[in-house]
Amino acid sequence: MNQVLSEEIGINRFTGRQLLPDVLKGVAVLLMIQVHLMELFATQELNSSLMGKISLFLGGPPAAPVFMAVMGYFIAKSTSGTMSLIMRGIKLIVYGFLLNIGLNLHLLYHVFIGELVLDPLPYLFGVDILFLAGLSIIAIALLRPAFRENLFLWLLIMLMVAFTASQLPSGNIGNAWETYLLAYFYKASWWSYFPLLPWLAYPLAGYCFKLISDKYFNVEFSNRKLAVSALLILIPVLLFFHYGFNITTDLPAYYHHSVSYFLWALFFLGIWTILFYFLVRSQPSNPVFSYLQWTGRNVTAFYVFQWLIIGNLATALYKSVTPGFLVLWFVGIVLATSLLVWAYIRIKKMKPDNRLR
Repeated sequence: MNQVLSEEIGINRFTGRQLLPDVLKGVAVLLMIQVHLMELFATQELNSSLMGKISLFLGGPPAAPVFMAVMGYFIAKSTSGTMSLIMRGIKLIVYGFLLNIGLNLHLLYHVFIGELVLDPLPYLFGVDILFLAGLSIIAIALLRPAFRENLFLWLLIMLMVAFTASQLPSGNIGNAWETYLLAYFYKASWWSYFPLLPWLAYPLAGYCFKLISDKYFNVEFSNRKLAVSALLILIPVLLFFHYGFNITTDLPAYYHHSVSYFLWALFFLGIWTILFYFLVRSQPSNPVFSYLQWTGRNVTAFYVFQWLIIGNLATALYKSVTPGFLVLWFVGIVLATSLLVWAYIRIKKMKPDNRLR
């Protein structure tokens, strides 16, 4: 049975890791790179074009929501205790602050010498995905002792999180520091890209999927049934695709979306996951999937390095790159990031206290 299960979910016989989740994360981080380039490097004309909107869409549901849902799935699989998870979440939050400083060093230098006049605080306290990941892990860690494996409670809190986000007031707050603090949780400030509400709903969805799969899925769940399920899921995705596309390509609406978009995105994630399930299962040894798995396995390092490169270059190249050169920048940054991650892993393995992850 273990051999059959390994073949079904795609387990790398050399690393023992599941191929599908790592491939999904690998694809997600590459899509994040291209959308970061579109937002920061591309000319305004390109950004507003159909090509720009397609780029924004690819950097939407297949990227951050997939990454967060996969994270939630693995938290559900984890046997780590509450304090261990909380410390992991705090570590990611610290990494988030350090990354904000690192990716904005070039910008902050120009502010410091007086060449640029702008408030540096939104850049230092920008709410990026590492903060979301850290806060989500802490939130789930605190819920686990009470909810245990009660699927109903996890589904209920998931829907409540997605619904509550759009119901909270987002008006001005007297204290500026309260504005920065609340931006991490729900407030729709322009520097709040991934606030806890509604984005916590995605790791909760991944958590629920793990509970559902343990209860209802097994190795006898045939490809035919999975294909039929995909067709059924595809119906709402296509029926409301125009709505989903428009929200995704309107960045303020995307970052602070409502429960209706969340539900549409869940259906999209279902189709996306099933598609890659069949692709990975049909060609588990494909070198492209091997690279994507490696990227997904080291997704945090990959995300950090790509932002350090893009963030600092953006000060010089902001909204000035044409389509052909944007493709070249994408290839170059993916290659540079891959080399940096490879070197980082090599150096890390050389340390005597290195432990297997």
